Amino acid sequence: MIYLDNNATTKVDEKVLESMMPYFTEEYANPSSIYDFSKKSSRAIKEARGVIKDFINANDEKEIIFTSCGSESANTAIKGVLNYNKAKKHIVTTKVEHPCVLNVYKSLEKHGYKVDYLSVNSNGDLDLEELDSVINPETALVSIMWANNETGVINPIKKVSEIIKSKNPDTKLFVDAVQVAGKIPMDVQEMGIDLLGISGHKFHAPKGVGALYVNSKTMITPLIIGGHQERGKRAGTENVPYIVGMAKAAELAQNALKYELTEVKRLRDKLETNLLKNIYNARLNTAVTNRVPNTTNIGFEYVEGELILLHMSDLGICASSGSACTSGSLEPSHVLRAMNVPFTAIHGSIRFSLSRYTTEKEVDFVCEKMPQIIEKITAISPFQDELAALKARK
Repeated sequence: MIYLDNNATTKVDEKVLESMMPYFTEEYANPSSIYDFSKKSSRAIKEARGVIKDFINANDEKEIIFTSCGSESANTAIKGVLNYNKAKKHIVTTKVEHPCVLNVYKSLEKHGYKVDYLSVNSNGDLDLEELDSVINPETALVSIMWANNETGVINPIKKVSEIIKSKNPDTKLFVDAVQVAGKIPMDVQEMGIDLLGISGHKFHAPKGVGALYVNSKTMITPLIIGGHQERGKRAGTENVPYIVGMAKAAELAQNALKYELTEVKRLRDKLETNLLKNIYNARLNTAVTNRVPNTTNIGFEYVEGELILLHMSDLGICASSGSACTSGSLEPSHVLRAMNVPFTAIHGSIRFSLSRYTTEKEVDFVCEKMPQIIEKITAISPFQDELAALKARK
């Protein structure tokens, strides 16, 4: 099995699993209890909070709230800011956000909020002039992902923050950083970020744990109300083993950043270059630069993406046609539509996302087999004239 769908989820690192095990068996106490047995669990959470603080370069560990996933982090950030400041009803986001953000805003529009959705160009780059033009005194929140989950395109978060603060210093910036955690350096202070969400299973921690950064100057109303956990910002008994595991994964990811930025990128580029060179109806859907190092999105014109994935699966190759949260939908990717990817390629677009576990041998195998897969599918395509014309142009 060759796994090239790491933007959907990642393998749990063995060292992460090892760090978690004692908190399932020996140190299973509720960290909120007052007896001595609970102190190790409580201390483990405190230490994990410090690790995540350093991972994103927050100012204080009290700014870290543990959640169950990226979706909860996003919902807590967005609804928390808006519920705390109910007087302001204007929000700004982009057309290419993850569904866990876009669907929150679609819901809020039904409850009286005005949402401006920023455009992107054919490379997936934001229109910063449009951002500057839509922020006004009523703008409570701007929500922009750091890197897109389908294309890997990195947004200029520092410039975004500077524009926001120059137009309305009271407007808060929430950044969905799920797809950059462990792939590029993160510094919330340097970037001017007010709230930021990450998800452990995207950087080799288990599914079911995430974190939300809320800087000390930003007030939110909690999404989950109950006990006093997470300083009253997120009720519910803390998931100690998973929190410990995410902290360990963050440490390992930080240590592997150089490898991610060099070797993973090299393998990604090798895969991308080979497929574009050897498959005449392949096109790169993303910007050549300004991407996280593990991601490419390639469109194969006049063929169906689902059919490509099935043929790949038969050979043990795992990839996706877009976000894992929408992979069951027959609708074309909202991200690629926003980028005006041609209709001839949008349905045949495949996202390949590597990790530090991806090997040269695996990439070579995919480079060998993908031309054969596409040739087999194009042979039965009803668009033979169009394919012939495309091949002649290439």
